[in-house]
Amino acid sequence: MLIGLWIRDVVLIEALDLSIGPGLTVLTGETGAGKSIILDALGLATGARADAGLVRRGASQAAASAVFAPSPGHPVWDLLEEKGLSYARDEDLVLRRTLAADGRSRAFVNDQATGVGVLKEVGEALLEVHGQHETVGLLDARTHRPMLDGFGGLDARSRAVAERWRGWRTAREAVEALRAEVVRADAETEDLTLRLADLDRMDPREGEEAALAEERAILGASEKALADIATAREVFDGLCGRIAGAARALSRAHERALLAGAAETGAAVRRLTEAASAIERVLIEAGEAEACVDAAAEAFDFEPARLEKAEERLFDLRGLARKLSVSVEELPLLRARFAERLRAVETCEDALRAAEAALDAARQAYLAEAGRLSAERIAAGERLARAVMAELAPLKLDKARFRVAVAAQAEDRAGPTGLDRVAFEIATNPGAPFGDLGAIASGGELARFSLALKAALAGRGGGPQPLMIFDEVDQGVGGAVADAVGLRLKRLAAPGPGQEGAQVLVVTHSPQVAARAEAHWRITKAGDGERLRTVVEPLGAADREEEIARMLAGAEVTDAARAAARALMEA
Repeated sequence: MLIGLWIRDVVLIEALDLSIGPGLTVLTGETGAGKSIILDALGLATGARADAGLVRRGASQAAASAVFAPSPGHPVWDLLEEKGLSYARDEDLVLRRTLAADGRSRAFVNDQATGVGVLKEVGEALLEVHGQHETVGLLDARTHRPMLDGFGGLDARSRAVAERWRGWRTAREAVEALRAEVVRADAETEDLTLRLADLDRMDPREGEEAALAEERAILGASEKALADIATAREVFDGLCGRIAGAARALSRAHERALLAGAAETGAAVRRLTEAASAIERVLIEAGEAEACVDAAAEAFDFEPARLEKAEERLFDLRGLARKLSVSVEELPLLRARFAERLRAVETCEDALRAAEAALDAARQAYLAEAGRLSAERIAAGERLARAVMAELAPLKLDKARFRVAVAAQAEDRAGPTGLDRVAFEIATNPGAPFGDLGAIASGGELARFSLALKAALAGRGGGPQPLMIFDEVDQGVGGAVADAVGLRLKRLAAPGPGQEGAQVLVVTHSPQVAARAEAHWRITKAGDGERLRTVVEPLGAADREEEIARMLAGAEVTDAARAAARALMEA
């Protein structure tokens, strides 16, 4: 609901703050007084097309703000969420726009700068305009289907169709993914097979690289130790020979010393004997050391082939890891992964066939549910057509014919709302073909037809009602037709069982329409020349009677006109 309108420097309005209540509000006044300026200002605030001509003469910019109080469940909040605009469902929603004298404009939603296009989307979610020159809302065929579903009480069926659609879409996505997997798997099969053969031939084991490295280190150390032992053995061989030679030389020296007459107890012989004894001990120790060296060599468990084999294995593993762009430790896992992917290739065809069967079942379920929804829409369309036709004659549209066209679309146009294209169509004259609502030539006829359609839809659908604006919907009619217009406007604004009434704002020249309003604003001009301005005056009961009498009588208001006005208001 619109609760406030703030206008600054728009055409003839210098400054105006309006509070707007529920129900039916009428704007009356002489032609040219500025009634449409208020609607233009509201359009400016809600994103309608605007040009620099709206800026009051001498002002740098025009500005307008519209304050709405949508219900917490109103769809406009979801639109704000989609657009990334902050909001609070328990607070008012403020739309604001400024228009500079050079034609540039700025748009705001809850004081957040946004584009005029976003402002227009938000505005269209909150109000409908039906007038002499434009009808915003009903002329957009995208609104016809939700209107028909609301009228026919088809929300539950629509939700079921949407659920079937999601199931069909999910199944289709699964099939597409599997088909892509099959194509990819087919392309990979040969490469996977070759790589897996290399891995199978190598048979890498977890932790093998570390074990081989450790074994190579141990075997390498053993090889070096044996080399050192061999060197020591060679040294022992030479040393023992030289010591044995020394022992023989000492023995000869001892014998010759005795032959030379040396006494056994002489110093020379005694020293030679001691030397021979020492040499003998050295030979014994050297023999024992040599035996230990030989035993040590035999104790090493070293096979040269083992070291060569470990190094070759380690080299092969690291080469394969480089080829596959992984570490050696990842080879066993990669082998298992390749094997699993090859098994998946073998089972992918079966999975694809199962998914295609599920897709066909989901498609059939959707088409069946959508078909039931189509049948119910056709039936609801026939009921809506009869309801609208009943409203046309009292509104001086008795020659017009209305129908709801529910056309089945191709399956590739299917969606969560079903298979139907829904359009409201009208033929204005006998024998004329049906066409879009915009084909109605007369602006007055278009506005009255919109009123007939809204009257037929009133109280049906349960959703939040937008602000409805009718600009001179009674143009060119009077008497009973004007009274019928007023009655239907009143019905639109009246609350139904369990529902709030709509908020209706009407620019009118008809006293029959004005008499049915809950609120009445009189629009006049004041001042002259450059100080000419538009004045909006909310009317009380007595002033309303005087204004309706003026509308009945013209320039001179008579007592008879006042009595007629009073009678209209009481009726």
